[in-house]
Amino acid sequence: MSLTVAPRAVRISKPNDIVASYSVLLKQVRKEGLLNRRRRFYISVFASLVLAMGAAWTGFALLGDTWFQLLVAAVLGVVLTQVAFLAHEASHRQIFASRGANDWSGRILAAGVVGISYAWWMDKHTRHHNDPNTKGKDPDIEVDTISFLEEDAAEARGIRAWVTRRQGYLFFPLLTMEGINLHARSISTLFARRTVKGRWVELALLGARFGAYLGILFWFLPVGMAFAFLGVQLAVFGIYMGASFAPNHKGMPLVPRDSKLDFFQKQVLTSRNIRGGSFINNAFGGLNFQIEHHLFPDMPRPHLRRAAVIVREHCERLRVPYTEVGVAASYGAVVSYLNRVGLAARDPFDCPMVNRFRRP
Repeated sequence: MSLTVAPRAVRISKPNDIVASYSVLLKQVRKEGLLNRRRRFYISVFASLVLAMGAAWTGFALLGDTWFQLLVAAVLGVVLTQVAFLAHEASHRQIFASRGANDWSGRILAAGVVGISYAWWMDKHTRHHNDPNTKGKDPDIEVDTISFLEEDAAEARGIRAWVTRRQGYLFFPLLTMEGINLHARSISTLFARRTVKGRWVELALLGARFGAYLGILFWFLPVGMAFAFLGVQLAVFGIYMGASFAPNHKGMPLVPRDSKLDFFQKQVLTSRNIRGGSFINNAFGGLNFQIEHHLFPDMPRPHLRRAAVIVREHCERLRVPYTEVGVAASYGAVVSYLNRVGLAARDPFDCPMVNRFRRP
């Protein structure tokens, strides 16, 4: 069993005790009621988002033909990201006791409000949770615009190689396009030639959502302003989504595809928590407690802080590294890691013939 870790070495002294300890940890969490549903909390979150969405569209109607509409677009990008967090929690069965109620609420919120396929998200996110940061298994480290593995970076050519070599510094600018990428990749899944659960329901929801949204923008705003509104909303949505999910695993140890690492170590060693109070917890939709979220995926957001105390003490007893940093440090680690990986990309302006005969 091997684990690619940089820059530190992981020391695990009693692997059998660690494997057995997860059941003890789970029993303690259950005993404290941390897996119990928190219906009132989620009702208040949903009500707050409905009010925020209503306020945004009321502002849109009152402002009329003015460039101040771009402020409304930015607010809408933030609100839609918060709705995506709620859909994410529904997908993990955190809101309702019933699987069906969680799935239907998640599907309506994701496809009908945010504009992202729930089926696509469930498939991608389930594979990520099963094998976080595992080469060849975790879809979140597959090459996209950005390369997360050195072997993928080394294969970059042309303009992508130029971007890859600078991808850490370009990370946040590139996130402005992530909103479009999420919409496009998820919707394309619904047209794939394979079985997709809820395909026609999601297509109907997505059609209604984009039809109503784009119809309102281009009916009430001049064409140029409507495009600008859409661009700002998508940019804010992409940055917020990427900035919320990226710090959780990027720059943490990578697990070889054939590794036999146990569940507890795999989830803890590959995840990073972000320190902060209630504001950080709400801003990240609970994703700042990534270690606890991976250990207990169906744990409601309000219980994650208490669970973090239990898990941290548990890791200290077992001498398993528990990573927790501030917001700035987390982004610094992501940028540094992406730049380090990006150096594996060949310089697109290098001449292969010159490199061949270059002196060492």
